[in-house]
This record gives sequence, structure tokens and C-alpha cells, in this order.
Amino acid sequence: MAGLINMMGLSAFAQQALPVPAAIQQAYTKGTRNVNGGPGAKYWQNTADYDLKVNFDPVSRMLKGTVAVVYKNQSPDTLKELWFKLYPNLYKKGVPRISKIAEKDQGDGMQISAMEVNGKTISSDAIVIDGTNMHTTISSLAPGATAKLTITYQYELNKGSHTRTGQVDDGAYFIAYFFPRIAVYDDVDGWNKYPYLGEAEFYNDFCNFKAAVTVPGDYVLWATGDLKNTKSVFSPAIAEKIALAEKVDSVVNVITPADLAAQRITTKQDLNTWKFEAEKVTDFVFALSNHYLWKSSSLVVDPKTNRRTRVDAVFNADHKDYYEVIDFARKTVESMSYQFPKWPFPYAHETVFDGLDQMEYPMMVNDNPTGKRQDGITLTDHEIFHTMFPFYMGINETKYGWMDEGWATIGEWLISPMIDPDVVDEYGVSATAISSGSGNDTPIMTFTTDLKGAGTFTNTYPKPGLGYLFVKDYLGDEVFTKALHHYIEQWHGKHPMPFDFFYSMNEGSGKNLDWFWKRWFFDGGVNDLGLLSADKTAEGYAVRVENKSGRPMPVDLNLYFTDGSTDKLHQTIGVWENGEKVITIPLTTAKKLKRILLGSTYVPDKFDNNNFLNIK
Repeated sequence: MAGLINMMGLSAFAQQALPVPAAIQQAYTKGTRNVNGGPGAKYWQNTADYDLKVNFDPVSRMLKGTVAVVYKNQSPDTLKELWFKLYPNLYKKGVPRISKIAEKDQGDGMQISAMEVNGKTISSDAIVIDGTNMHTTISSLAPGATAKLTITYQYELNKGSHTRTGQVDDGAYFIAYFFPRIAVYDDVDGWNKYPYLGEAEFYNDFCNFKAAVTVPGDYVLWATGDLKNTKSVFSPAIAEKIALAEKVDSVVNVITPADLAAQRITTKQDLNTWKFEAEKVTDFVFALSNHYLWKSSSLVVDPKTNRRTRVDAVFNADHKDYYEVIDFARKTVESMSYQFPKWPFPYAHETVFDGLDQMEYPMMVNDNPTGKRQDGITLTDHEIFHTMFPFYMGINETKYGWMDEGWATIGEWLISPMIDPDVVDEYGVSATAISSGSGNDTPIMTFTTDLKGAGTFTNTYPKPGLGYLFVKDYLGDEVFTKALHHYIEQWHGKHPMPFDFFYSMNEGSGKNLDWFWKRWFFDGGVNDLGLLSADKTAEGYAVRVENKSGRPMPVDLNLYFTDGSTDKLHQTIGVWENGEKVITIPLTTAKKLKRILLGSTYVPDKFDNNNFLNIK
């Protein structure tokens, strides 16, 4: 047995302490996923090449497009149908939704005027549109085979009820989810048939995109991917400034108020077609404006190759808080590359667009202006951190929002002080404490689509973020980084599920963390630590601490002595590893204790009436 354990790195028997559902067990049996947390020998995922041709009229807000798709069935299954996502149908009259869409903003949704599969016209009767889902039967798509599709469509972009996409002002638009896309077909669930209701986010395959977007000539367009015809759409002076920004660490004012006043930004044409390309990304979005300023800079994100990433902030000149966003964004990319998660930023550029939401996309974020500088910092780094999760890691946000939002939350907590040391970000910690033990405080592993009330927020953002933070504290920075990199190395560009994460972290750290995963991610209970006593000993004191739930949390003792001095004592979650309900912490000191306070910023403790002791 010992030889088997050593050979596997971690015992499969110990890993089975987690309640693994049947669908994941079947993936292990089929060999698509491995009990050590890695992709199995038979892991597969489908992909596609998209060629998008779009015309957008800012006046009518009508978007007309044709998408040509080469879809590759890399699964072992013969597909008899194809499922699609029509995300703009969130704004269609009569469609089920959770997000509030004003009646005046509801329209006809996405109109499919023509569809071909392998050169065969699909009749409208054979196309079934149900809310944001669309599907059609096909003759068959065998394992390893390719299907070629062409879809012509149009829809009117929303002006109000801005939910991640729509008109920002009279000359600015953020346009996401603007084309029919083939849904994910994976080894766990088959087709992703969850409808988009406006809250739970997205699950898309890694695909290659070519996009040609035609807009009026006075508009500048930013998008996922690399612009391939810079000199055809920009004036020589602006093109030179973009090229400079890609080479220097300083901030370049690519578009200034003077440039806007002189109307010398784009080439003098009635219409411009902007051509972009992006490889192995899960989505493609674009944004445009005829009056935004543009600040840009770049930095080396990978010292081994000297690869640089360009960082952009494009914004309305009236939004004074946005003038610092370029600094926040640049520092975020730097901190991600060198501090946490200490992984070179994976893409060539990142654009922060002044919009009406707080939402992330590959190489783009749509961020509203903020009234406080700290909010600008935390919003910027939170959304950019999503570059790693879900985009680099291909997470199924629809079912497991915590697998990306929890990481963006811990990224926000850790990176915000790197931008400004005075920032102490407590996002969601008090909400986690207050709601713990309530009816909506379901386990983190509850599907995102099933969350309700306070749990919709806490289960997705702070609770998983705290779990990651506690494990980081327990393992130490070096081992935690090693484990996290092991997870990233195994799963970037793929579709990890929760058990892949848990077991990959176990394998990468060399420690079986199932005791913690089980109690923090699968179990419930009230978050409540309390001080029981502090008894004098020959060496100092014996401090007894009670954990009234099964959830392991760090123990932080703030010590006050009779001579006026203070001290702190920290214990990681490891003190609860064996299931203890009460622990005794030895305190070695010759000084006399006056008072003990229990707690710290990132420990969500619901009741504080048992968090202090006055020592007699």
C-alpha cells in the first residue's frame, strides 16, 4: 500500500473523502479526468474557428452580421444536434430572466435570417429558439469530424437596462455576446443547456476568432485580440503613438482632447472596417466611441522572453476618476505577473473601457466610473484578475461561479494594497459572517444557478475567496504558489471542474487538503470562534479557543499586557485539522496579560460577544 501511495503522490482512497458526484466518477472511469486532479489520458474538448463580419450603426443601434464557423467535434460521441447560445435574447420580449430589463428596453431579440450547415440550408422550421438557447438537428457529426456553418443575423443593441452590454452614452457602446455561438459540449454534462438569465455568467469553448467590424469613420474601436490593420484605420500620428505605447513603460496619451478637437484620429473615410484576430480565447467582444480619451502603457510580463503586455484605459474626459485607471490597470498586470498568482500575464493587451457595468471579457473589461479612489482600485484589479479565471482556465461559470469570482476576490484583497498600501479591502467579509448559518447560507458547492438571497453573493465571491486565502496562509506562500501553478499548468486552455481544482491543489502541494475542502466548500454551519479561558501556566498562559462550527478558520489573538505593551499571535487553519472543537494555544511570556481580543480582518466571525477576555 505504501508503494502505491508514493507512486500516485496522494492516495486515491483519501481523496474519495470528498463526496464526488456520479458524473465526475464517470469521467474518472472514462479516463477524461484523473483522480490526481489532472486531465485524463482521454481528455478532450471541442473547439471552433469563428469568422465574424459585423456592421454596426450607432444611430439605429442595429447590428447586422454573418458568422462563419468551422466546428471541430473532438469528442468520442457522434453528435445528432447542435446547440447554440443567443445571449442578446436576454432583451427579447417574453424571455425568462432574473435580471430586470425595463419593458421599453425589450425588443425582438436576435433574428436569424439564414443558416447553413455543411452547405445545406436549415429551414426556419428546423431551428428551435427557446430564450437564449437555440438548437437544430443535423444528420450526424462523427468523432473527429468538422462541420461548417454560416449564420446571418441581426438585432438591435439595448440602449437602457445595461446588463454587461449596450449603449453607454450618445457616442460610446460596449458590445458583448453579439453573435450566435455554439454551446459547450463537454465530457461531464454533454451540451450546456443552461439558459442565460442575466445573473449567472458564462461557459464557452476555447476558439479562434477573426472579426471584421464596420462602423462609421469617426469611431475608434477596441476589441479582444490583435488589431491587424492599424495603419488602415488610424491616422499616422495615432498609429505611431500606439506603436510607442507597446514599447515603453511610461504612459502614452494616444488620444488627447486636442486630437478629438482636431478630428485627426481615424482615417478620413465614411466607414472603417476594423480587423482583429484572437487565438484560443473563450469569447470576443468590442467597444467603440467617437469621443473617448486613450491612455496606454506596456510592461514586460515575462522576463524569460521579454514579452510585453500593452495596457489601455479609454474613457470619457468628464470622468475625472478614470485618469488614474491606467496606473491601477498597469500595476494590476504587473502584480499578477510577479506577485500573485506570479504567472506571466497571458495576453498581449488589456483594455479598461469606461462603461456602465463591472464585467470582464478576454483582454477587455467594462467598468463604470467610481466615486471613490479605493473603489476605482478594487474594481480595476478585480476585473482584470479575471483574465486568469475564467478566461485562461476555461471555467464553467454558469455552474461554478466561485471558481472564478473567488479568485478575483482574493486577487482584489491582495493586489489592492500593492497599488496603494493604505487600501484595506474587506469586500464581502462581514456579509459572510452575518449570513453564516442562515437559510441561504448553502455550501459553496451549490450550483450557482440554485443560489438564493445572501448566498448568491457570499457563495460566489467572499466565501471561496476566504477559502483560498486560508489555504495560502496554511501552506505558506512558496508551497501555495507551487500548488496553484500546478493547477494552472494542468488546466489552462481547458475546462477544469471543482474536483479537478481540489485534487490538483492536493497533488501540487503534496498535502491532502480534503479535510479543509470538505468542511469549507461542502459543509455548512455558523462561523463563530470564541475565547473560553486564559489560564496561567509556568511558561505564561494557556488560551482555550472554541470553534462552534466545523468550518476551519485562522485564530488571531490580539494581546494586551498590564505594562501597556501589545502583541499578536496567529494560528492557521491547521489547528482544526483533526476536527477539534476546542484547542489550547500555549502563550509563552513573562509579562502579565490584561486583555485578549480574538479576530482579524479576514476571519468572518458572526458573534463578537465571545471574542474578548479580561484577565484578572
